[in-house]
Amino acid sequence: MTLNREHDDLGAEDLKIITLARSARARNGVAEGAAVRDETGRTYVAGTVALDSLRLSALRTAVAMAVASGAQSLEAAAVVSTAEAASDEDRAAVRDLGGPETPVLLAGPDGRLRVAVTAG
Repeated sequence: MTLNREHDDLGAEDLKIITLARSARARNGVAEGAAVRDETGRTYVAGTVALDSLRLSALRTAVAMAVASGAQSLEAAAVVSTAEAASDEDRAAVRDLGGPETPVLLAGPDGRLRVAVTAG
């Protein structure tokens, strides 16, 4: 489900996770950066993992970090990528922890929101 959100309509906390995701992508020189916010407001930031033995998208890595740190749920997720849409696998990871209504924000490398969907 696509959410009707403009970049200017995003709250400060959603803009924060987009900024964190963008920073992770740039700092690590990876294809994607992602950030998720848990039910307590904590954020988890990750980049793409591309090892010979392990390949994870940035968003799945951020969700895994949240789970490993004890998060019980997610409020929102953001990914910065050149992709046109969040993958089904990424949305499934967000849905597993946050539920089907959790917003997934996709921004371009410039940090501008491209699309907001739900994990469901």
